[in-house]
Amino acid sequence: MNKTNNDWTAQIYAIRDTQDQAAFAELFAHFAPRVKGFLMKSGADASLAEECTQEVMATIWRKAHMFDPSRASAATWIFTIARNRKIDALRKQRRPEPEDLPWGPEAEPDQAEAIGLKQETEQLAIAIKELPEKQRILVEQAYFGDLSHSEIAEITGLPLGTIKSRIRLALERLRHAMK
Repeated sequence: MNKTNNDWTAQIYAIRDTQDQAAFAELFAHFAPRVKGFLMKSGADASLAEECTQEVMATIWRKAHMFDPSRASAATWIFTIARNRKIDALRKQRRPEPEDLPWGPEAEPDQAEAIGLKQETEQLAIAIKELPEKQRILVEQAYFGDLSHSEIAEITGLPLGTIKSRIRLALERLRHAMK
């Protein structure tokens, strides 16, 4: 039986409101293979696609309260979660493992280099404080809080595009301030 978007919205609400396992099982049966196929078509290997699909479905269960049908359809919401999980997984794969990092003490910078670095750090701190608050908060979350853009979107409820635009504008301002 083909469900409409309203039916899937109702399933997500049932998960959100009563942790309805039957609604989740139905949603899982419909979307899990589609999410896995979507991830594989977008370049993920089978094991990464399977892992991400499991994480997506777990996210739907845990974060059904964050679904807002006025912002996206159920399918769009689910596939956006999938896309973001894949991006996060790929980023994680590209991070060096501790054994790949240089080991041992680093050479001490000379005094002129240390003074220059201290001045740049102070200049950057001032430039960050002068950013508009909406940009400053996102930059702090992304770079000092080490959050991905999708994690910031989940925390703030802002659309991912808005977050990316604000961070891009903030970085442009910081680049000009550091010249």
